[in-house]
Amino acid sequence: MHNVLLRLALATAAFCSVADGQGLPVRGIHLAAPKPDEVPLALRFISEALPKEGVNVLVLEINYRYQFQRHPEVADADPLAADQLRQISQAARSAGVQLIPMINLLGHQSWARKTFGLLRSHPEFDETPGLYPDNADIYCRSYCPRHPEVHALLFDLIDELMEVTGAEVFHAGMDEVFLIGEDACPRCKGRSRAELFAGEVKTIRDHLASRNRRLWIWADRLIDGETTGIGKWEASLNQTAPALALLPRDVVLCDWHYEAAHPTATSFALAGFDVVSSPWRRPAVALGQLAQIRDARAHSTPLVRNRMLGMLHTTWVGFGPFVRAYFGEEKNPFVQAAESVLCFRELYRELRATGALEASR
Repeated sequence: MHNVLLRLALATAAFCSVADGQGLPVRGIHLAAPKPDEVPLALRFISEALPKEGVNVLVLEINYRYQFQRHPEVADADPLAADQLRQISQAARSAGVQLIPMINLLGHQSWARKTFGLLRSHPEFDETPGLYPDNADIYCRSYCPRHPEVHALLFDLIDELMEVTGAEVFHAGMDEVFLIGEDACPRCKGRSRAELFAGEVKTIRDHLASRNRRLWIWADRLIDGETTGIGKWEASLNQTAPALALLPRDVVLCDWHYEAAHPTATSFALAGFDVVSSPWRRPAVALGQLAQIRDARAHSTPLVRNRMLGMLHTTWVGFGPFVRAYFGEEKNPFVQAAESVLCFRELYRELRATGALEASR
């Protein structure tokens, strides 16, 4: 156990150096994994754009778009091959960027009528088996966190990605989980949703910790949407928020807010968690979140200051559309791609402009 905690501490320390003058330990971007034919574009973006902007963390949402060797049945369309993912990982290392692979776990197992690789190939893991044909009347499917066989498979997927990338940190997503503790599930029916959510986070965290790796998740399910007035998307109205008190404190919380800079990151830090703030497409929100991070770091105890790790910009338009819009190579970019690029540029312009001041505090 001592060695595990030591390695986790070292993994955290890797984020906490300010010797580069940019100030905040985490200056990240979250992107969907590129399609196989977009790998050259990905290598260019990582090697050219990320160092120029000052990015030092890349969360790459792979999900099931990878040619898994241990469970090939879960692979979705346009999967990356191992050699391609290694190229991306090497490009990140060469650019001084820490790559964090991501599979969105628990919720987000479908989108619209499409069920993704895990439940498509293993419907026995579904939290609502036999319900919602064509995914009608639900947001996204969830897997059952208490199915006796689901974690052995998930751990194989996680381990394979971590081995191929050489990563020390894994992002498990876990945002917008609406189907949890459902009456249709014989294992979860009647159980506390907060305990189910916390149990799943802890199960994944414990597996990673046993291999000297650290867990990141999105933080929305840990915010009481009624008490705060934030609602059911960027916070929870389905009784998962009390899970916060049940989680190991070495889980990093990615606190995403897109329409307003809600002051929730500081509350997570005060509760003992490392936290990053995550904007999307509104520069005013991103800059408001950054101001809160910096204010907390400037006026808090060293313990709280060191938990306010920084920023993780999100994109949500696909790898190619965002990167081509960034390079000005998309003739008619999606509105959301153009907005996210603008937000990214404004946020990182501010980070570069005031980084030296932050580093000197």
